[in-house]
Parts: sequence; C-alpha cells; structure tokens
Amino acid sequence: MPLTMAVTGAVSTVKKITGTDSIRQFLGSLGFVTGEKVSIVSEVGGDLIVSVKDSRVALSRALAVKIIV
Repeated sequence: MPLTMAVTGAVSTVKKITGTDSIRQFLGSLGFVTGEKVSIVSEVGGDLIVSVKDSRVALSRALAVKIIV
C-alpha cells in the first residue's frame, strides 16, 4: 500500500519506490530505500511529516504515494 494509507505513528517498512528515475533517486537521497523503517509523524492538509533514518522529512502527497510500504 502507498505510504499515504499507513496509520499515523505506526512503523512501516519500505518495500518499493515507484516513479521516474529522478523521483526514485531524490527519495533515495532522503533515506527512502527498500527495507528502511518509516513512520508518519503527522499529516497536514494531505502532506506528510515522516520519520526516516532518525530524521523528519516533509513530503507532498504526490511524492508519498510513490513510496510503497
């Protein structure tokens, strides 16, 4: 399921990153790689604040749906 459907506060594992090569490379540089643990910290207006690799990252809904957990 896409990251946008995950429950806030629950820890999920990244299974796949979809999208173009540039989108996958950008998300990978933020720490979203296969096997990494992520959790949604909060959701504001559809956009997400996500905890990944001991840091918090803000993602638009358009990018968050590219992350399959």
